[in-house]
Amino acid sequence: MKLRFDASVEAFRAEFLEWLEQNRPSADELAAEPARSSAHLPSWARGWAQRLFDAGWLIPGWPPELGGRNAGAVETLVYLEELNRHNIPRTTNPQGVGIIAPSLIDYGTQEQIDRYAIPVLRGELSACLGMSEPDAGSDLASLKTRAVFDGDSIVLNGQKVWTSGAHDADFCFMFCRTDPDVPKHRGISIVLVPMDTPGLTVRPLKEIIHPHLPDLNEVFLDDVMVPAENLVGELNNGWRMANGALAHERNLVWLMAVLGNESAFANLLEMLPQLLQDCTLSEQTSAIDDLVGLHVDTVAARCLGYRGFARYTKGGTAPEQALMKVYTSEIRQRLALFAAELAGPASLKPSAKRHTDVGTLEDFYSTFASTISAGSSEIQRNIIAEKVLSLPRS
Repeated sequence: MKLRFDASVEAFRAEFLEWLEQNRPSADELAAEPARSSAHLPSWARGWAQRLFDAGWLIPGWPPELGGRNAGAVETLVYLEELNRHNIPRTTNPQGVGIIAPSLIDYGTQEQIDRYAIPVLRGELSACLGMSEPDAGSDLASLKTRAVFDGDSIVLNGQKVWTSGAHDADFCFMFCRTDPDVPKHRGISIVLVPMDTPGLTVRPLKEIIHPHLPDLNEVFLDDVMVPAENLVGELNNGWRMANGALAHERNLVWLMAVLGNESAFANLLEMLPQLLQDCTLSEQTSAIDDLVGLHVDTVAARCLGYRGFARYTKGGTAPEQALMKVYTSEIRQRLALFAAELAGPASLKPSAKRHTDVGTLEDFYSTFASTISAGSSEIQRNIIAEKVLSLPRS
């Protein structure tokens, strides 16, 4: 069976490609000033965000005043596919555009939307997400960072960790405990914290891969004081807002994972003749067999994603989406390990850029992040067992 899009979707694709040809950042611009973290906005990224926003191509499914054109979900899928095919990032601040700005539009005041959300969408500000803590990683409800109201101010104390891009961000979408005397899911609130506020300290965490380009950070808050109007939404309603915030990236996050796997697989195919040239016939046969299995998994992931996406577009629930995080991240890890093993000693070559090359040990090591972030594979399997399969707790 060959899946096709209807004529209206293909017309949408053609319109976007025509605009993209005239307005995209050049490959030279991208190479000359790469983003150093997930909250860094190089000069080209700022201009690119403004062009996308003004033309309605930043988030096509949104209304024009928010950088969109009221497109449907299928059109948005095609739009993301084309950006990936042309190797152009929509933004270098994905958590800002994909989670924080949408959440502010859903739950924030008009002043917060105008001061924080719209500038993020236009590439004028970048944002980081303050969720994880030393004792509250995948279990957000166990967070301990306190936020106490003091007259017209909020005073924050505590620590965040694994905060992506915090050292380059302009503000943090900070999850805090505002009522320690209620069940842990009920006493959480969200506060907007500018990163230059006195008492806030950011400490980048050097990574094994690219220690010169850290993305993760520790964030320490010592009597950090912000205006009370920086509270987002209702007091003590942060848990519900957290679920809403993460939902913004779930409906099509599977697509980005699938596209990434397909791109890595295509790169591996290009390298394959070189990787196999010193292998024996039996080793080549075994490698090709493994390669076919990886290809089947990659195609199956897209089909599973399409199946869940079709349910979503019709207003139904999509249990397939619960499986995609585990499935796609582990496919990517197996693919990276396969390529590194084939490369042998050549896999040890270092990369000067953040996005590592297929066939290197750096690439394999980097895949562990995707099996941990946004809910580790172990946590995801628990969720699938309980919420999808309705299995009892042992």
